[in-house]
Amino acid sequence: MLSRTPPLQPADLKAKLFRGFADPSRLRVLEALRAGPLTVSAIVDATGLSQPNVSNHLSCLHDCGLVAREQQGRFVSYQLSDPRVAELMTLVDTLLADVAHGVYACTRYSRATEEQ
Repeated sequence: MLSRTPPLQPADLKAKLFRGFADPSRLRVLEALRAGPLTVSAIVDATGLSQPNVSNHLSCLHDCGLVAREQQGRFVSYQLSDPRVAELMTLVDTLLADVAHGVYACTRYSRATEEQ
């Protein structure tokens, strides 16, 4: 008998979306793509991440629908899939400007806590 996975509740789906933004390397990739479409090598240059790391995160971001890709000859160009991704990141920037002290001081979401 096959078991069916219950549909995600709205809060669970939102949390899953935010996990796409939760990794610092993925955020660096998204930040680089805010300026416009880039190839993997250009993203590597912009972020300082390794090529395999960038490719892995681009695959994740593409699978989650946050990044689109387009074949251009031998190269693949990546860009944000929707302008609202950039808008959300801009909104986060403005919110963080107001609450940065609290976020910095928060001990509940440290890297050690995330790995547990």
